Amino acid sequence: MVKEFTPHHYWALILGGSSGLGLAAAKKLAAHGMHLCIVHRDTGIEMEKIREAFDALRATGVQVITFNASVTNAEKRGEILQQLKALMGTEGRIRCLLHSIARGTLKAMDGETPLTADDFMVTLEHMAVSLYDWTSAVVQQQLFAPDARVLSFTSEGSHRAWKHYAAVSAAKAALEAISRSIALEYAHRGIRANCIQAGITDTRSLRMIPGHEQLLAYAQEHHPMQRATTPEDVAAIVYLLCKDEAAWINGAVIPATGGSHIV
Repeated sequence: MVKEFTPHHYWALILGGSSGLGLAAAKKLAAHGMHLCIVHRDTGIEMEKIREAFDALRATGVQVITFNASVTNAEKRGEILQQLKALMGTEGRIRCLLHSIARGTLKAMDGETPLTADDFMVTLEHMAVSLYDWTSAVVQQQLFAPDARVLSFTSEGSHRAWKHYAAVSAAKAALEAISRSIALEYAHRGIRANCIQAGITDTRSLRMIPGHEQLLAYAQEHHPMQRATTPEDVAAIVYLLCKDEAAWINGAVIPATGGSHIV
């Protein structure tokens, strides 16, 4: 495995890196020599398995620091960036800010406990606005590399309606809009921002969606390659977008579906 990021002292700041797409991306970037700062929000019950995953990342030879904290806590965000700045020293810089937050409500609009405006706002804050909060904070602390990437995960639900998905759908649409504006307004700082639209992927987040079994079955039946997307498929796209050769990709929503979007 070529560790091309090692000589540059690059870091990835991953928001939501303890499972699913975020963890898969962390594994891929670590394998290629990128140091990791992972912010996640998990309970004590889950932590033993998560610590094992983080130890496996360290075993690849990169530096890994982790914080179990809410991405919407502004005070904690400042503390994390100060600690990261001290650890990176004068040589290290953030090459990749990866947003992989999946905290939102899956209430139906017409259910026993209907979706509320507060549900929308909490989902939007975590799954969309936090991308800007962290990007802005990293810019202010001058922690980005001269050629940096801001990446986030969206879904087909940003422009399609699924039952129980209204709040997340709104957040994904907002996430794409925020990413486009980051791509425009921070371009002069060398920041490229893109959304990766993953196909139907069997993750913990997907399993929380009512009827996810039907989504997986449909993905496998109608996919050109007869299978669903895997976290590793998506992680490979994150890695590719972090390479020097991807510098001209900016402001895009990139399908990482293996072709499911064409059938």
